[in-house]
Amino acid sequence: MTEDSLYGQRAQVEREIRRILADATGADRARFEELPADTKLFGAEISLSSLAGVTLLATITDRFGVDVAAQDLSLDCLESIATLVDFVAWHLSMAPEDSA
Repeated sequence: MTEDSLYGQRAQVEREIRRILADATGADRARFEELPADTKLFGAEISLSSLAGVTLLATITDRFGVDVAAQDLSLDCLESIATLVDFVAWHLSMAPEDSA
């Protein structure tokens, strides 16, 4: 995978995760598009609840085939939008081409 395709894949993952976050929290999608990538998922801006967190993780597993809870036991990747996007994009880049 080339650097350009990795960048494009990461951008696509970020757009999709922002949409998933908005849906999981019941917030306006446009609001999530404007948040900085370093916005904390459990901070004041998003205030991800435990139920919304479970919904987020289940949707990421369904959409991307990445089981965040099984692959990051400490859930450090849930620190911010960027850490979650990086985690999912990295796992997708490591997957065989035909399964992504």
